[in-house]
Formats: sequence, C-alpha cells, structure tokens
Amino acid sequence: MTLAYVPGDSLAHRLDPRTKLLVQIGFAAAAYAHTTPRELAALTLLAGGCLWAADGDLADLWTYRVAFPVLLLAPLVAGATIESPWFRLDRAAETALASYRVLLLLVVAAAYVRSTPIRDSRAALQRTVPGRAGAFLGAGVALVFRFLPLLRRDLLAAREAVCARGGGQLPARERMRLIAIAGTNRAFGRADRLGTALAARCFAWNPTLPRLSFGPADYLALALGAGLFAVAATAAL
Repeated sequence: MTLAYVPGDSLAHRLDPRTKLLVQIGFAAAAYAHTTPRELAALTLLAGGCLWAADGDLADLWTYRVAFPVLLLAPLVAGATIESPWFRLDRAAETALASYRVLLLLVVAAAYVRSTPIRDSRAALQRTVPGRAGAFLGAGVALVFRFLPLLRRDLLAAREAVCARGGGQLPARERMRLIAIAGTNRAFGRADRLGTALAARCFAWNPTLPRLSFGPADYLALALGAGLFAVAATAAL
C-alpha cells in the first residue's frame, strides 16, 4: 500500500490545506514539548482523531513500515551499555517515548496526505511563503509527492527482476548493491524525462492554482492549532 490522496468528503477533506498544515506544526510542537506518558496519551487521542477525520485507519500507516524497525530497536540500543548494569531502563524508556512521538507525527502526516490533493498543498505553500521562494517550495513539494511512489515502485520492480534472474541465491550485500544501482539509474532516467517534460510544457513558476478559502470548520481547526502552540509554549516557560 502506498499512502496517497484519496478523494472523499470527510471533515479533513473539507478543511483548507493551510489549516491542516498549521495543525500539523502545532501538533509536532506539542509532542516535543510534552513528553510524559500521560501527555502522550492525550496526544494519541488527538492523532487518532485526525486520522479518523480523514476517513483513514491504521492500515494507512503500513506505508511507513520501513521506519518501524528503527523505532522499535532504538530503545534497546539506547538502553544497552558496555559495562554493568548492561542495560539502563531510564535511557530505554526515554528513547521509547521519543520513538512513540515520531509514530504520532506519522499518524497526523498520514491524515494530511490522505485528505489533501497535491495541487492544494502547492497552493497553500505558495500563498503562505511569498515570492520565488514560495513558488520553488510549492513546486518541490508537488514533485516529491508525485514521484516518491514512482521511485518506490521502481525499487520493487528492480528487486523482483533480481530475484527472477536467480539473485535470491546471492549474498544480501550483493542483492542490495544490484537493487540500489538499478533504482538509481531509473531515478536519474525519470529526472531526465521530467526535465524534458517540464520544458516541453513551458513550466511556469506561477501556474493557475486552485482557489483556497476558509470555511466554518477551518476556524475551529485553526483554534486547535493555536491551542497546540500555546500548550507547547507553556512547557518552555
């Protein structure tokens, strides 16, 4: 499963992308400012609410599965020592909470991606960040959202091709080298074709973007984002 925009009529789909970006940033600030288990439990409910508002479920997180082993192993690595007592529970617990914070951020990000078209994300960035910088940032984000799934598909195709040619008998390091080379070659090929396509279509820094407007639900969500920033600020005082 590849996480991508899914058309719908959920609450999150109806929100302005600028509102959703503010809530994401406020959530990240609150998550890194409040790190106790009780505070993270409250943020868990909020993160679940964000995913529910986008008509998503936990299956949407499967696209982040590459990060799961790192998040699970980080507490074990942090707690291990080379001398007695050999394992520090306090360090492991602190790192486990940090890993859990990252997981919560992935949940909120999944809700945003699922409920926000790429063109809306670009429009939100270009209208928030002024000048050429905003246009460059908006175009870059749009291209990343569009081409990451393609690059992932290329890597999977390269892995299948290696296995079909008997690569399953090779050492893991050699298989990784072959897949990495094939994936890199395909990525550069896509980049060349993208450049040609942009030139052929007279790529513009100021294209006609969708209209954005705030609705009644946006003001409630903006208040939530502002509240999250205030909660984060209280921890810094």
